[in-house]
Amino acid sequence: MPVHSSYSGPYPGPDPRSYDVVIVGGGHNGLVAAAYLARAGRSVLVLERGPETGGAAVSSRPFAGVDARLSRYSYLVSLLPGKIVRDLGLDFRVRERTVSSYTPAGDGGLLVGGARTRESFAALTGGEREYAAWREFYAMTGRVARAVFPTLTEPLPTRERLRARIGDERAWRALFEEPVGAVIEKSFRHDLVRGVVLTDALIGTFADAHDPSLAQNRCFLYHVIGGGTGEWQVPVGGMGALTDALAKAARDAGARIATRHEATRIETDGSAAEVAYRTPDAEGTVAARHVLVNASPHELAALLGEPPPPPVEGAQFKVNMVLRRLPRLRDGSVAPREAFAGTFHVSEGYEQLAAAHRQAAGGEPPAAPPSELYCHSLTDPSILGPELTAEGCQTLTLFGLHTPARLFAADPEGARAALLTATLAELDSHLAEPIAGCLALDANGEPCVEAKSPLDLERELGLPGGHIFHRDLSFPHAEESTGRWGVETDHANVLLCGAGAVRGGGVSGVPGHNAAMAVLGR
Repeated sequence: MPVHSSYSGPYPGPDPRSYDVVIVGGGHNGLVAAAYLARAGRSVLVLERGPETGGAAVSSRPFAGVDARLSRYSYLVSLLPGKIVRDLGLDFRVRERTVSSYTPAGDGGLLVGGARTRESFAALTGGEREYAAWREFYAMTGRVARAVFPTLTEPLPTRERLRARIGDERAWRALFEEPVGAVIEKSFRHDLVRGVVLTDALIGTFADAHDPSLAQNRCFLYHVIGGGTGEWQVPVGGMGALTDALAKAARDAGARIATRHEATRIETDGSAAEVAYRTPDAEGTVAARHVLVNASPHELAALLGEPPPPPVEGAQFKVNMVLRRLPRLRDGSVAPREAFAGTFHVSEGYEQLAAAHRQAAGGEPPAAPPSELYCHSLTDPSILGPELTAEGCQTLTLFGLHTPARLFAADPEGARAALLTATLAELDSHLAEPIAGCLALDANGEPCVEAKSPLDLERELGLPGGHIFHRDLSFPHAEESTGRWGVETDHANVLLCGAGAVRGGGVSGVPGHNAAMAVLGR
């Protein structure tokens, strides 16, 4: 039965039931793979179960009657190689933030970025030592970033080859062999400074600074190597601008994208495969030489009818807001537009993060929920309609840490509401006015605030346990069973091209690129 609804582009080849490559999932990685493969002359079909492509990297208007196009799930860009943008001719831009971060402390705080960084460190810590240590530490991570980032779109290096490429034994031990908490504690004395550094190890990862699994190290590494600099940038037009550009590139190259087509089964003998799918009104199958799965390893196992991998658990809390104006701060030395232009840290001191992890691991919500916020519209106002811009409205994105899925299991809605209240109250403790008084109202008179727990992400996006990386991140080097590109599975013609691949996670397109290269034999 031919694939038959929600198409774009011509059928590549005489038989619409057979393709060189079928890609399961139209998220950004699947679209990257589709564009590369179609440009190389392969016939490509993308099966996307939702009504549109983009997966977690989409923009939408979640509030009735409010013309604000928010990056609803993922929201910043660091790991997307410029090589992919250039190779695919994407009409996509990013902007740098004027401030890296602001962390309030009492009636003051730490501002990082720009000419005031040094004096901010001195005011907080009472001297020059922490600022010098900060510069030395990030000079070290910068050297690692410049060595590691270019390898993400190359065949996987061995562990020893990557170690030699980095060429810095102190950095190697600190990031690849010892819990990252050790180097943070050796490098810094001030609790707040330690906490600011540690947050990069915890975004999307539920771990302690000294977790022996080093899950926090792997998370930290991916947060500091992006672009060879570690800088996080704002996607102009929102995250949907990227996936719209990728979908256009795939279609223009001849790939077919079939939305509302949910893959239900994959059968393969290693050289040929068949993918079953269903639409709202039909079922069918399509043949392929290769199948790329832009979904989690758990979904891959289900499609193949194989035992699932061990369960995973996400631990983040996402809140989207539209404000009438930015709130005033307790710290009068920093303007709201400055504090919220970068990452605004809340309750992310080193000991606060440790306490929040202990409480959550014990099954209790953190008493002081740690989170970080940023205002997309300060850097890129294009996501707001003209009326909102004229009125001075802004957006806020909040990402909560140490909120594992287990905390929501017994009462998903009640636990979400309670955590939202506690998280905003913690933010209020650093403001000169409650955030609730700054929220815009939607067409129904309701405040423009929405919260997503890990269980919501599992239900809406198919993320196992709400884990934004599909499973714990891997170090970007080869292990015994990782294969040449880190996308291989036990089946020669079935590849994993989603965030669960080696060097997956984040909005990078790297797994999509690498799966395409594996198919093309490059």
